[in-house]
Amino acid sequence: MDLDPLTLARIQFAANISFHILFPTITIALGWVLLGFKLAYRRSGDEKWMEAYRFWVKVFALSFAMGVVSGITMSFQFGTNWPGFMETVGNVAGPLLAYEVITAFFLEAVFIGIMLFGTRRVPNWLHTLATFLVAVGTTMSAFWILALNSWMHTPDGFELRDGVVHATDWLAIIFNPSFPYRLTHMLLASGLTVAFLIAGLSAFRWLLGERTAALRATLRVGLTMAAVLIPIQIFVGDLHGLNTLEHQPQKVAAMEGNWETRSGVPLLLFALPDEEARENRFEIGIPYGASLILKHDPQGVVPGLNDFVGEHPPVAPVFFAFRVMVGVGLLMLAVSWAGVWLTRRGREPHPWLLRGLVGMTFSGWIATLAGWYVTEIGRQPWLVDGVLRTADAVSSVAAPIIAGSLTLYLAVYGLLLAAYVGVLLHLARKAARGEGLGPSSDPAGRLTTVPAE
Repeated sequence: MDLDPLTLARIQFAANISFHILFPTITIALGWVLLGFKLAYRRSGDEKWMEAYRFWVKVFALSFAMGVVSGITMSFQFGTNWPGFMETVGNVAGPLLAYEVITAFFLEAVFIGIMLFGTRRVPNWLHTLATFLVAVGTTMSAFWILALNSWMHTPDGFELRDGVVHATDWLAIIFNPSFPYRLTHMLLASGLTVAFLIAGLSAFRWLLGERTAALRATLRVGLTMAAVLIPIQIFVGDLHGLNTLEHQPQKVAAMEGNWETRSGVPLLLFALPDEEARENRFEIGIPYGASLILKHDPQGVVPGLNDFVGEHPPVAPVFFAFRVMVGVGLLMLAVSWAGVWLTRRGREPHPWLLRGLVGMTFSGWIATLAGWYVTEIGRQPWLVDGVLRTADAVSSVAAPIIAGSLTLYLAVYGLLLAAYVGVLLHLARKAARGEGLGPSSDPAGRLTTVPAE
C-alpha cells in the first residue's frame, strides 16, 4: 500500500509523540512521590522511606533522560515535516514552548544533579528542596505543553492577519476553554501511571522473595494512590467529555460512534463503525447510556457524525481508542480497590494479586496513549481547530524519505523501549537481592548507613 507524504508525516509524528509521552507521564508524578518519601523520612526518621527514595530516584533519572532525548527528536518534526505549523501559529506556539524550556526544563536540569548525587554532599534540607523544585519543574513542563496543546483544540485570544495567527490576549491563550480539563486529566493520568508502576515493580520484587519494610511501604503507596486517584480521574474525565461536547462535538460523535443527531442514544460497548456506509455493524450497547452520560438525561440529544461530513475525524480509531482508555480505567479501579482491601491491616498480598499487579505495571501507559489518540486523532482534519488544517501544514518532503526516517525511528524506539523496561527489571532484581543500597543522610544531615536486611 502506497502512503502519501501527509499520512507518513502524521504516522511519524504520532510515533515520536507516542514514545516521548511515556516518560514525562512517569516523571511528572514520580517527582512528587519522591518528595513524599523525603518528607516521610524527615518526619519519622524511618530508614525505609530513604531506601524507597534511593530505588525510585533511579527510575526517575532513567525516565527523565529518556524524556529529554525523545523530546529533542520530536521537536525536529516541526521543521522537517510540519513547517506550516510554525509559519501559521508560531507567534503563539513559539513563546509557549520557550516558556516551557525557561521555567521548567532549566529548573529540572539545574536541581536534578543535587537530587541524584547530593544525598551525602549537601544538607538534607537542601536535598529535599532540590527534590521539590524538580517536581515543580516537571509539573510546570506539563502546564506549558498542555497549554499549547489545549489551545490547538480550543484556540482563543488571537486574531488572523494575512493567514498568520497573532496573539491578542495571552491569558485567554493559556487558559483556553479546554486547558483546565486537559491539564487536570493529564496530571491524574501521570499519577495513575506512577501508582501502577510502583505497585507493579514492588509486586515483582515481592515475588522474587523480598520482604523489606521499604517494599511493603511502597507497595501500599502504589495501591493507595491508584485507589484514590482513579475515582477522581473518572469524575474529571466526565467533565472533560462535557467540555469536549461543547467545543468539539464531532469528536464526541466519533467517540460514541453516533451517526445521526438524535435523542435516547445508547452507550455502545462494542461496534464496528463503517465510515463508507455511515453506520455501525454488530452493535452492543446500553440503551440511553450515551444520552444519560453526555446530557445527564436519558432522552438528551447527542450530535451525530452526519452533521459534520468531511469535517469529522476518522471514526474507528477514535471509537476504539476511547474504549481501550475507559476499559483500562475500570480495570485500574477494580484492581486498586481489591488490592487495598486485600492488604489492609498489614496483611501480606495474595500471589494472584501480585501477579495481577505485575501484569498491570505499564497499564498507565496503555490508558494514556489511548486517551492521547482520542484527543489527537479526534481533532482531525484540523491541526489547530478551525484555524489550520493538517494538510496545509505538511512539508514537501518526498514520501520515500519520510518512510525511511520513520522506519529508523521505529527501530530505535523499539530498542530503547526494550532497554528501558529491561533496566527497570534489572533494578528491581538488584533491590530484591539487597544490592545497590548505599549510605544516606538523616534529617540533620548526618551520614547513616542502611542496615542489613
